[in-house]
Parts: sequence; C-alpha cells; structure tokens
Amino acid sequence: MAKELKKRSEQRTEDTWDLTAIYKDEAAFDADVKKMEDIIKDIAGREGKLCESGKTLKEYFELDEELNRIAERAFNYVQRMADQDTKNTENQAKRMKLSSRYSELASTIAFVEPELLAGLSEKADKLYAEEPGLHAYDVSINEILRFKDHTLTPAEEKLLSTASEALNGSGNVFSMFDNADLVFPEIEDDKGEKIRITHGRYRMLLENPSVDVRRNMFREYYKMYMDYQNTLAANYNNHVKTHVFYAKARKYSSSLERAVFGNNVPVEVYKNLLDVVNKNLDKMHRYMAIRKKVLGLEEQHMYDLFIPLVDDVDKKVPFEEGAKMVIEALKPMGEEYVNTIKRALSERWIDKYENEGKRSGAYSAGVYGVHPYVLLNYDETLDSVFTLIHELGHSMHSYYSSKANSCVDSNYKIFVAEVASTCNEALLTKYLLGKTDDKKERAYIINHMLDDFRTTLYRQTMFAEFEYRTHEMAENGESLTADALSKLYFDLNVKYYGDAVVSDPQIAYEWSRIPHFFYNFYVYQYATGYSAALALSDRILKEGKPAVDDYFKFLSGGCTKAPTELLKIAGVDMTKPESIQNALDIFSDMMDEFERCME
Repeated sequence: MAKELKKRSEQRTEDTWDLTAIYKDEAAFDADVKKMEDIIKDIAGREGKLCESGKTLKEYFELDEELNRIAERAFNYVQRMADQDTKNTENQAKRMKLSSRYSELASTIAFVEPELLAGLSEKADKLYAEEPGLHAYDVSINEILRFKDHTLTPAEEKLLSTASEALNGSGNVFSMFDNADLVFPEIEDDKGEKIRITHGRYRMLLENPSVDVRRNMFREYYKMYMDYQNTLAANYNNHVKTHVFYAKARKYSSSLERAVFGNNVPVEVYKNLLDVVNKNLDKMHRYMAIRKKVLGLEEQHMYDLFIPLVDDVDKKVPFEEGAKMVIEALKPMGEEYVNTIKRALSERWIDKYENEGKRSGAYSAGVYGVHPYVLLNYDETLDSVFTLIHELGHSMHSYYSSKANSCVDSNYKIFVAEVASTCNEALLTKYLLGKTDDKKERAYIINHMLDDFRTTLYRQTMFAEFEYRTHEMAENGESLTADALSKLYFDLNVKYYGDAVVSDPQIAYEWSRIPHFFYNFYVYQYATGYSAALALSDRILKEGKPAVDDYFKFLSGGCTKAPTELLKIAGVDMTKPESIQNALDIFSDMMDEFERCME
C-alpha cells in the first residue's frame, strides 16, 4: 500500500500555525475587508486634492499607511489558509475574491502616484513647510520621486492598474497546476513498498541509496512536466511578455532594469554575479568531479547529485531536536535574538509538516503588527534543519524591521531578503563544525556546505542566467517555445555542471517546474545573499558584539536606505566583484578540507 500523506484535518494542532493571531474569527476578517474598501473609497474621493496643502498630503499618507497595514493582514490571512491546503476550494475562493475585489478597487486610486509625483515635483518644499509632520513619510516621498521617469499619466496608470489582474495571472495558473492539479504516480521504494511521488518527497527520494529508485523517481517526476510542455511554455511565455510589456510601458531599457530598479539595485550587480560565477565554473566542475570520485561512479547522473557523500553520519533529526540545534547555533546573535526564536518555536508561528494539498517548499511571511509565519514541509533530515533556520532568518528580519519602523517603512527590499536567512545557515554550519574534530563528521558537515554552494550560489545563478536569456530573447522578438526553452536550459545545465555529470535529457524540462521563474528576477538574490551572508556570519563570529550591533542595524533598516547601503552598514559591499569572488574562494578552500577529511 502506498504511503499516503495526512489530510490537513489529521495534523496535530501544535504542528500547525495559529492564524487566529491575525484574526480571531471570520467576523474580524470581514470587518477589516470592509474597512479596507472604505479607505480606498475615501482616497478615491480625494482625487485632484492630495497635494492641495501639507495637511491634505499628510492625511493621504496616514490613510495609505492604514490601508497597507490592513491589506497586509487580510492578504496574509487568506494566502496562509490557501497554502495550507490548496485543495480546499472555499479558501481558494476567498483568496481569489479578495484579490479580485482589491484589484477592482485599486484601479479607482491609480491616480495617486502620478498626482503625488506632479505635486511633490512642483512644490515639495512648500508642502513640508506647511506640515513638518510630513517628514514621517520621507521614505515614501523619496521613493515616489525616484520613480519620476517611470510614472505615467493618471489615465495610463489607471489603465495599467485595471489590466494588472489579467496580466499577472501566469504565476497563479502555474501554482494551481503544480500544487493542486498535478498528481504524481507511485513508485516502489528500496524496500519494495509503494510510495507516491510528491514535491515534498522529491529530495528524500533523490537521497535514496538505490539507483533504481532515484532513476525511476527522476524519470517519472519529469515525465509529468514533459507531458504538459507546450501548455507550460505558453504560460511562461505569457509571463515573460508581461514583464516586457511593463518595461516598455514604463520606459525602462529592459525587463531586468525594471525589476532591479524596483529594489533600488544597479543592473551591474546582476550582471556582475553572472560574470564572476561564469569565470569560476571550474570550481563547480571540480566539486562535481570530487563527488563522482568519492561515490565511485562510472557515470554521475543528475539524479545522483543528492546522494550523501558521508552517509554513515546521516540520521533522522526530529523537529524538537532540530529546534534545539537552531537555538544553540544562534547564540552568537545574543539573548534577545535567541528569545525571539524561542517564541517562534513555541507560539505556533510555524506550520511544520507536509499534508495533502499543502503548498510545496518553504517560506516565511511577515505580518505587520502580528508576527511572521513560517511554512515548512519538515522531513527530519539535516537539510530540513537548515531550511528551518533559513526561514527563521527571514522571520527575524521581518520581525525586527517591523518592530523598528512604520508599516510602510518596514518592507525591506527583496535584494536583501535572503541575507538574514543565509547568515543563519552559515552560523549553523560553523556551530556544527565547532562541535567535532572527527574527520567523518566534519566531512559530512562540509559536504552540506559544499552542496549549499552548488544549489544556492551556482544553481541559482544558472537560474538567473536562464531568466536573463529568456527575457532577452523575448525582447528581441524570439518565440519562447517549449523546444527553445528546453534547449536553452539543457545547454546551461551542461555548462554549469561540466563533464563529470551526465546531463540527462529529462533535465532539459526542469525550467517548467521552478515556481521562482514566476517571480520577477528574484533568484539571483539567493546567490548575492549567500555571498553577503558568508561575510556577515564570519564577522559576527570574529568580532562579536560590535558586528552583531551593526547586523541589528541592518535587520532593523527596513527600506529606509538603499539595500546595498544597508549591507555596507553591516560590513559588506555587494557592488564590488570581491563580494562574490571571496565566497567562491571559500568554496575552493572547503573542497580542500573535504578532500583532506576523506583521505
């Protein structure tokens, strides 16, 4: 009999997140939705009057701040419920209804940004003189002025806003296909028992000692995507064309410029990552050769890349044990940080285990005025402990940013979103290495870090290059067909993994299962964030309190400064090639130590 997943109703309460911290009941949610609608209607009635005086402008910003706070709560509530069980049609309907209603109402206030831009450009000094209280909204005002060259007329802004729901539907289409509609087949595990393939079991099955299990899972998993290639390609093509359309409409030189401009990051940072990593592909190829040699493989396939190299050290790590490891690893961050982590673990901020219909993967979502929420699919491996500490890093960033700033100033840019999470991971690695001199244990931990380099720095950069190339193709008028996308992806895979790995034909279709490709040039930030995190964790462990104090300034910075400037405060300059190169040099040093441990 196949090992089927638990239904949502079968999960223990203590293993699920507590959404009543957002709304105690549906009546409270409905009241907030009504309040949100009233605020939008109030703002809509102020068209043409926002910048009449400093007083009217301040009143607008106060309304906008309240709207953001309420909308964040409401959308978090429905999204968390939808994600915990994508097969629950009632929750899906509630999420879609709120999204649709908000889009409908938002179109009525599309005049706001161009009106604010015109008024502030013309008489900002006069408005500030009339109302010194406007300084509370300096960050928002400066951000509006930063977008001056890319803000359209009120009529054009209203048109784009009205079309946004239809234009931005590709990601939702993929999510429903991948999480709700796609049902994978069963295979036999190494004990001869039937087990159904799921997203949550994908990694576990790739770590199976049986090559037959790994190969069968790999082929059956990708066959599901191969069967829908034309549909998936058409959906992704629509997604990319939407980015191209918005870039042209808002007078950016490219989709990439539009994406990074939104985060106040220079295009050169993205291109620098691709350039430095491409110059260091020999290090990735060396690691693949080390893996092949240690495993004694005649051929190393894509489905062999998750086999533990030091499997005698591997063991199950129950959630409670993993939580203790997290707390110990984070002690260098100080008592306040650790106590907040303990709250997250004890106050049901975390939804721990996979269940039928639950969204795949893991994430942290901050809720201003409440606390962050963490979705996991914890599977009792060391990797899942790293995922736990990673997501809690996101949570601490959201928590301290919200604690230090207003709602509108607390939303840190996505560029720095992966730094705190990966810094936590680096501290866990160094904690585990500090606990043992045993060569085999050290090799096991180092191998985990080497795999992080492979999956976070190299693989995410490969993803970033795929995104860069597909958007460039679309901008040049080339068609993003299933064949074109699969060939591009396969060629990149061969380039990044090198001769020590057989790029199996199925890997050409991996692009069609990556949910992050439906974000907007997001994945490169995993690689830049990983590089920054290595530098910051190293400084924290070497310098102690002064480094921690600077790090807390970064965590508490929200969006009050450009993200590259916040990182400089913490001690790393991501505008320089050395920030990436130094991380790759660490990768090389770790391979040296790993080989010594394996002698």
